[in-house]
This record gives sequence, C-alpha cells and structure tokens, in this order.
Amino acid sequence: MYIPTQFRETRPDVILDAVNRLRFGIMVSAGASGMEATHLPLLADTLDDGRLRLRGHFARANPHWRMLAGASSLAIFQGPQAYISPSFYASKREHGKVVPTWNYLAIHISGAARALDDAVWLRRFVDELTQAQEAGRAQPWAVSDAPEEYLRGMVKAIVGVELVADKVEAAWKFVQHRSDADRAGVLAGLEAENPAAAALVAALETQRSGI
Repeated sequence: MYIPTQFRETRPDVILDAVNRLRFGIMVSAGASGMEATHLPLLADTLDDGRLRLRGHFARANPHWRMLAGASSLAIFQGPQAYISPSFYASKREHGKVVPTWNYLAIHISGAARALDDAVWLRRFVDELTQAQEAGRAQPWAVSDAPEEYLRGMVKAIVGVELVADKVEAAWKFVQHRSDADRAGVLAGLEAENPAAAALVAALETQRSGI
C-alpha cells in the first residue's frame, strides 16, 4: 500500500486497537484457482512473539476457506473517511493555495491464513466474538442463551480462519500535516456536514497522538 511518510502509522498497540475498534474487514486470498474476497468480522490480538493475529469465520458454503492452504492472504480494514473541501481550511482565506482531498484510515494485514474446521475452537471463538460485540449493552445477549442443539447445528455451518501477520501497513491521513487552524477548520466543517465522521476522526486523532 502506498503511504506517504507523514501518514504512516507503525505503533503496534495503536494499530491493534484500531483493528479491534473497526472489527469488520475484507479478507482477500490469491491462489492457483484465482482470487476470493470475503467481508467478515475479525478479532485481533498479539502472539507471544509480537506478531498480530486475526481470527474469524467463514460460512461453510463459502469456497474461500478451501483455498487458504498455499494461498497469499490480505485483510483490509477501512476506518472513518470523508471528503475534505478546500473551504474547510483557514488557509483558503489567507492565500487560496488549497485543493480538495480525502481523509481516511486504512490498515492492510497480510500473511499466511489457515482454515480451522474444529467445533471446539469455533464455539470458543463465537463466544469471544459475541462478547466483544455485545459489550456495553444493557442486557447483552450470550451464545448460551440459544438452545444447545441449535448452536451445534449453527457451528457446523461455519469454518474458522486464522491469519498471522507477516506484514502490517497502516495509513492514517487526517490532516496532521496541516496547521492547527486548518485542522480545526476541517473538524468544524465535518461536524457541520458529517457529524459521525467528525466524531470518529477526532477520536482517532486523539488516540494516534497519545493525548
């Protein structure tokens, strides 16, 4: 992924936290039979050797999991993104030397992926994924709320996937190369036109700067 130096994020803890905030990615695999892409929720953690690991699951009917052995795989996460109008910048009123751009967060994680057709692993993973998704709800739903026989049938319909990263790239383009006045103008402009994007951009910038 092309990333200008000023937009490159390399801190493992910041990237790990961002992946687990975003959680929904695209896994792309290229093998002898061609390419497959699947959109799926993924949980991230770090192995003892420091490598980032992703875990998720495919529908058993999805042919993607059958091609993982010997294939190259890439997981793509996209965070908040928004068009940035030159009219947002304070510098537009000063000298007019501004052009439109796009702000975004993108993370690419590539490595060897493997399928896990293991009912015990899958049951443990869906418990963990559900807990992560339900956290913060007043009455969180638990996997154990469903009938056991029904759960066994549902687990049979999925196959796990684990990807251990050998390369991690993160692009964090949020006007960090511009003046304080221009950054404030971008946040104000987004707040007026796209409040959800403004809130996410502000939160991620605070996280990235370590404030």
